[in-house]
Amino acid sequence: MDSKQKEVSQKRMRYMQMWSIARPIVVVMASVLVVALIVSFAVRYVLSNYVYPVNPNDATPIEVVIPNDSSASTIARILKNACGEGNEGLIVSTASFKIYVDFVGKAGSLKAGTYILSKNMSISEIVNVICEGNPAHQTVRFTVPEGYTVADVADLLSSNGLIDDKEAFLTLCNDNTVFSGYSFISGLENKQERTYLLEGYLFPDTYEVYVDATNEEIIDKMLDRFNEVFTSDYVSRAQELGLTMDQVITLASVIEREARDDGDFYKVSAVFHNRLRVGMKLESCATLSYALGIRQYTFTAEQLNVVSPYNTYRNTNLPLGPISNPGDKAIRAALFPDETYIAENYLYFCNMDINTTTSLVFARTEEEHRQNVEMYSQYWG
Repeated sequence: MDSKQKEVSQKRMRYMQMWSIARPIVVVMASVLVVALIVSFAVRYVLSNYVYPVNPNDATPIEVVIPNDSSASTIARILKNACGEGNEGLIVSTASFKIYVDFVGKAGSLKAGTYILSKNMSISEIVNVICEGNPAHQTVRFTVPEGYTVADVADLLSSNGLIDDKEAFLTLCNDNTVFSGYSFISGLENKQERTYLLEGYLFPDTYEVYVDATNEEIIDKMLDRFNEVFTSDYVSRAQELGLTMDQVITLASVIEREARDDGDFYKVSAVFHNRLRVGMKLESCATLSYALGIRQYTFTAEQLNVVSPYNTYRNTNLPLGPISNPGDKAIRAALFPDETYIAENYLYFCNMDINTTTSLVFARTEEEHRQNVEMYSQYWG
């Protein structure tokens, strides 16, 4: 081996010795780098999928109510289902929420209350808000009885301290635009001529609202309830009868104010259906009372002839619109009148002794009705 070959061999040996020393270091550094990349990816994945906001571009306020004594697991479920079960909520995973609050030691600091959160909030931001606490809003329950008018509802809300300006509430009940999102309101005819646009559609029921609820929020609750009650089956039945929804509610509102006993609702409906079929005036005291703004059983000749689209003693067919807010019983009666009274062509009814009974007496002929009136009118004063 010449000197040149010997020199090359020595260099190769030195490189091998250096590599044998450096290789463990390179392997360790490479392993650390790979682990760091994996950890970095995992952290980014966890943060983006479980900790970061569900939707950083959605700031829509979402009200969340956390009851007293709620566990971290319960709160996690509430947040997950804040937009309805099966829909994207305020957090992606209940497990990530529980792990986070346990990790940061805040599981025991979560407080009951009513919170306004949004999907652009991270878990840490949501947890911080809930840990600060926000006592639940005070609520008020009120019941709107069947047959109340819009004006009656305004008085009721005022007496419950929910509105301080009845005129503002009544004005809102005549607004053509605020509630146009409800098809049964936007489709009404003769809007400007009605006493109140929303008459008939503030569904009578028991409601619970925040003490600081706005007039519009209160009305929305009642309109939403009406929308729930007047089902597609009711719509189909109205079409069978050749009636619009508004005509059904108008008829139901008159039935609601005329009938008081459960058994009379469907009979009164039959009388009105029979009269409408043959073109007779309804001659309803309830519609005349609404036209006059009073409540009584007997009227003068002048009152009977008052000019009003709600006076069914003067005008044929249904009044211009509803005269009260009918309940489901009256609506069903309007849609399903008593078949026997329809078949036997009952055309009249009147009160009996109003001091002892709320029942009505019915008649087929005008002569029978005249006799009933003579017998019982002495009790109506």
